[in-house]
Amino acid sequence: MPHTPSRHLAEGPRVGIRYFTLADGAEFTARARQSKDLHHPWLFPPDSAQAYEAYAGRLIEDPTKAGFLVCEKDTEEADGAGGAASGGGSIAGFVNINNIVEGGFRSGALGYGAFAHAAGRGLMREGLGLVVRHAFGPMRLHRLEINVQPGNAASIALARACGFHLEGFSPRMLYIDGAWRDHQRWAITAETVTSG
Repeated sequence: MPHTPSRHLAEGPRVGIRYFTLADGAEFTARARQSKDLHHPWLFPPDSAQAYEAYAGRLIEDPTKAGFLVCEKDTEEADGAGGAASGGGSIAGFVNINNIVEGGFRSGALGYGAFAHAAGRGLMREGLGLVVRHAFGPMRLHRLEINVQPGNAASIALARACGFHLEGFSPRMLYIDGAWRDHQRWAITAETVTSG
């Protein structure tokens, strides 16, 4: 079901989160191209209009997925990336909830990435926290899991900083960059957030 693009679903002091829209393609793909060195070899977000349209289309239309853009609040920067096509500030990164299961399980698997201009500024920590609270609030999920390659120190640090706990290790779990990669499993539940 299509989402309203112009308002944040939740806001923190520096960022807000909103759903992906097709109109965000130019800025998103420009930032993805600028961030290739930061993302490689962990992540390969779409960097062309056609790839973005397919990617965002899945996040918008598939009920087992929810895609959120982490946007800086009140930014007017002109850095050549486009900037705030749908309102709400420049895109600092993204957080996707995949494999959403309802019923007795009520869980989802998170994937995320910061863009180079926002890396190391704490924006993704704030944005991921907003997505977690949105998932456990309006989305009514109970558990979120992050699967991360053991060598991806920045992603592990972000998961830990947002209250996720290491649950286990899955050898050869996901096919990424031409090979099956080992992953650590980090998770958080709604009770952890409300009691912490």
